[in-house]
Amino acid sequence: MNGPNTFDYVIAGGGSAGCVLANRLSASGKHQVCLIEAGPPDTSFLIKLPLGVIGLMRGASHNWQFWTAPQKHLANRSMYLPRGKTLGGSSAINAMVNIRGNAWDYDHWASLGNPGWSYKDVLPYFRRLENYEPGNDAEYHGRGGPLNVSDCRHTNPLSLAFIEAAQQAGYPTTPDFNGARQEGVGRYKVYQKDGERHSNAAAYLRPAEGRPNLKIITGAHVSRVLFEGKRAVGLRYLAGGKFHDVTATREVILAAGSIGSPHLLLLSGVGPKTEIQKHGIALVHELPGVGENLQDHLDIVVSTKARNRLPASLHPMSLLRGLVALFKYLFGKTGEYTSNGAESGGFLKSSPSEPIPDLQWHFVPFANAYHGLDLSNFIKTYAYTVMVCDLRPLSRGRVTLESADPLKPPRIDPNWGGHERDIDKLVTGIKKTREVLGQKAFDPHRLEEVEPGAANQTDEQLRDWVRRKSEAIYHPVGTCKMGPDTDAMAVVDAQLRVRGLSSLRVVDASIMPTLVGGNTNQPTTMIGEKAADLILQSAA
Repeated sequence: MNGPNTFDYVIAGGGSAGCVLANRLSASGKHQVCLIEAGPPDTSFLIKLPLGVIGLMRGASHNWQFWTAPQKHLANRSMYLPRGKTLGGSSAINAMVNIRGNAWDYDHWASLGNPGWSYKDVLPYFRRLENYEPGNDAEYHGRGGPLNVSDCRHTNPLSLAFIEAAQQAGYPTTPDFNGARQEGVGRYKVYQKDGERHSNAAAYLRPAEGRPNLKIITGAHVSRVLFEGKRAVGLRYLAGGKFHDVTATREVILAAGSIGSPHLLLLSGVGPKTEIQKHGIALVHELPGVGENLQDHLDIVVSTKARNRLPASLHPMSLLRGLVALFKYLFGKTGEYTSNGAESGGFLKSSPSEPIPDLQWHFVPFANAYHGLDLSNFIKTYAYTVMVCDLRPLSRGRVTLESADPLKPPRIDPNWGGHERDIDKLVTGIKKTREVLGQKAFDPHRLEEVEPGAANQTDEQLRDWVRRKSEAIYHPVGTCKMGPDTDAMAVVDAQLRVRGLSSLRVVDASIMPTLVGGNTNQPTTMIGEKAADLILQSAA
């Protein structure tokens, strides 16, 4: 019988993957499982309220609020990188867009020497994880799974105008970006249930949290992995001003995300030797790839001032509209506050020679609010915005230590724009977005373009604009990448076991060797589902 601080499995991080693991590993009742999360429980009204994403972006209570190192290729700017700090992780604070990526992405992972990760291999897990409300499509979708996927209950007329304008510009429509064809424009499906956000905590932890063999600890900052030689035996965490140790008799699992998991490994003496030793940390195992290979989708906006009041706004003229929307939400879970913001969008090719879409649109029927940190335009103007991102950037960055103090954030250097091709992709994206916004479907709505604006027309002007104004779209991956023995920079193998160590796995977006073509919550959930099978199979 295990003691009160001894478990079969100990999981660091209650985010998208951690929630999956906590549920699946404890489901049989055979295993004692402990989930440790640094943030608070996910009880905030803003989490349940779909449009509450704006407040969550700017608030510190459920958000790590990371800032990057100055980006030398992007006008030396330190850039905002919000990450979820609560049960559900970033699934509790994101825009709820349900995208898997392109089938090619997973076949590419397999081709890099990762057996079991092709699209054919992972599709059953995508089906298993979801309850797909919009329709019966057994080939691509599942019914009865934990994570609810629905149509958004509210769609702004401008979001529909975007789809119509894209058609006028020659782009096809697609009813399901996760089905047979990703390319095209349409309305996004969302992680919502009965008009509320359906985070991974709501999906996976609520049904499991009453199990006697699952312990969930919140407000506990994991500081390091505990080792006996090369074997992981537990975790140390800080809570209530004191350090506590928990022991894992089978495995320690890091699910702290693409920033948190490499940070924890480095603090624990696992990673590049010089990086660890310069901070006075004892080297446990040299693994040069830890923290390397950081990738994220860089994003640029095209924003247009509207000639009407259709956009969502905090303008004083919209006060009554906001009160009506709040009433509809509170008493019927309908109306404007059920919007996820990014109601429509699509996937396109930057040139006909591209084999698959390499750009993504998110249309939002309001002014650019700079991650919710600057609401001045949102208050002063009525505008609509298209965000366009480069799906497979070539630039690579890293996560390293700023300090041996586990409470201090790591140094995050995505190295955005480090490859000129990434800048050029966004320039192309601006041009294609302008073509769509110039179509007749927007004639009743369009005043002048606000960003980049009439002063930025030439390629060089637009490149400069991208360097000065592009931002992250919150999809960091790759810092504990999966790869074969022949890849010296691989951190985990195809079973997600940390190379050279025993009883230690990483299960989150950090294991992705390359970015997927789309939003990253569903791929991360899939990774959690597949990893749970791998872990339970090894325990059998």
